[in-house]
Amino acid sequence: MQAKWLFPHRYRLIGWVLFVPSLLLGIANRYGGFMVKWLTVKGTFFQGCWDGSCMNNLTDELAGLGMIAGLLLIAFSKEQVEDEMISRLRLEALQWSIYANYVVLAIAMLAVYDTAFIDVMVYNMFTVLLVFIGRFRWLLHRHTNTLLTL
Repeated sequence: MQAKWLFPHRYRLIGWVLFVPSLLLGIANRYGGFMVKWLTVKGTFFQGCWDGSCMNNLTDELAGLGMIAGLLLIAFSKEQVEDEMISRLRLEALQWSIYANYVVLAIAMLAVYDTAFIDVMVYNMFTVLLVFIGRFRWLLHRHTNTLLTL
């Protein structure tokens, strides 16, 4: 993976600042029914609202976009020292996260039905980035500890 496609290192903090509040907003919306009132808009033709009288609250969309943007910035920000070894670890973590994501998806396809599958798919949108971040940080930690013991 070439470093030219990575964000500057300082963007990782911006990613955390976006991700954490968006995650909390998403949890509050999903499980507590919390909605930001000023994010209510008239429904559109594409949402099945033929006469424009439907209302739609965009709180869940805002939370989802914030989580995606935050996770992308966290996952793809450069390290302070970005060398070939870090690039190899990054690539390995990305490959591993893709495999893990599709294993989880395959199991969900076999085990989850009806509307619960929609919930699984919503969570599955974030698993690639979450698993990548976790795996990359773990590999980086292990690599750093190996170097320190030498």
